[in-house]
Amino acid sequence: MERRRFLASALVTGTLAATAPGVAAAQRKPAAGDRSYMLEILARMAEPVLGPMSEGRLHAAFEPELSPTWDGRNPKVAYLECFGRLISGIAPWLALPDDETPEGHLRAKLRRQALASYAHSVDPASPDYLLWKAEGQPLVDSAYFTNAFLRAPKQLWDPLDAATKQRVVREIQGLRRVPPPYTNWLLFAAMNEAFLLSIGEQWDPIRIDLAVRKINEWYVGDGWYADGPRFHFDHYNSYVIQPMLVEILEVLVATGARFNKLNAPELLEQAYKRMQRFGEHLERLIGPDGSYAPIGRSLTYRTAVFQPLGLLAWRKRLPKSLPEGQVRSATLAAQRAIFRNPSNFDGKGYLTIGFAGHQPTLGDIYSNAGSMYIAAESLIALGLSAKDGYWTAPGLPWTTRKAFSGEAFPKDYYVDY
Repeated sequence: MERRRFLASALVTGTLAATAPGVAAAQRKPAAGDRSYMLEILARMAEPVLGPMSEGRLHAAFEPELSPTWDGRNPKVAYLECFGRLISGIAPWLALPDDETPEGHLRAKLRRQALASYAHSVDPASPDYLLWKAEGQPLVDSAYFTNAFLRAPKQLWDPLDAATKQRVVREIQGLRRVPPPYTNWLLFAAMNEAFLLSIGEQWDPIRIDLAVRKINEWYVGDGWYADGPRFHFDHYNSYVIQPMLVEILEVLVATGARFNKLNAPELLEQAYKRMQRFGEHLERLIGPDGSYAPIGRSLTYRTAVFQPLGLLAWRKRLPKSLPEGQVRSATLAAQRAIFRNPSNFDGKGYLTIGFAGHQPTLGDIYSNAGSMYIAAESLIALGLSAKDGYWTAPGLPWTTRKAFSGEAFPKDYYVDY
């Protein structure tokens, strides 16, 4: 009902973005139309997941599609992937205060459902108790599960009942059974420990120290980190490395935790500077029509590529070279380019495996429909209120729009930090 009221209001006021993908039309749309478009994506992703899960019915309602090259792991890993990745991406929006707008009613409903879903996720008696004690994959998605608590502590953690909180802590500490490989996986273990630190529970500083030190050792320059000892060109700087490094360091700074002479404030500023430079690259990767290069593994994660731009916007840390109206226009153009194809969602409303539609052969050996919900990480900017400058600033042409229309645009040089 809340979503229907929201959509009806948007249509009446003319703010709901059209489904046509034309970039020129997208640029003419007011900022309110951009926000309505992104909210519609959020609702399409969240409602089919949180509605059933809040009632303990997600396992019954959702049978996740598996990659044709599925590696044989327990397919129930998909449910933690689905919920954890979704809730991380929409947590900033859920953290906004309640109001009487159609958007506010939708947010209140989804927040109630999210809290109930968290309770089911760790209740062994629930049909929607998630797979915590088998496979290594739960370490990955538990980090998104806990990251949402860091992004919206007062809205998602504080209201949980004591039994649910104890169960969450027990499950997260239990995932220390999974030894992370020397890749971006180190950050998943560290994110969980940062969450435990943030709520005053027993935490392991070594897991954080190792992750922070190794990621910084793997910095290859010009805003990019390698995913392990060797660099490979994919989008894992966006999916995991840049955002999680920053948010883990933010917890260390906020709590004043000190160990092993790790200078968290200095490292946090360094990480933000590097993310800002990386954000400049991301913005330039968006073509004049909103398309961007499908590079590397996990490319079915779709618009999660732009998580760092959303995080920088939410934290008000976009560099001067990236005005808010320009970043909004660019990232919304990319979302329209991807989500204009209706086969991104199946007949029940769940995300499918693919890049710009249902393309299951693009799945990796670990890909399932639950994995796809990391695309919600492209919705972080919705955590800024509709009155924020990010949404009210006039839309601006992004770098490739200027470049390919013959307009002046900034030259680009490497940085040495």
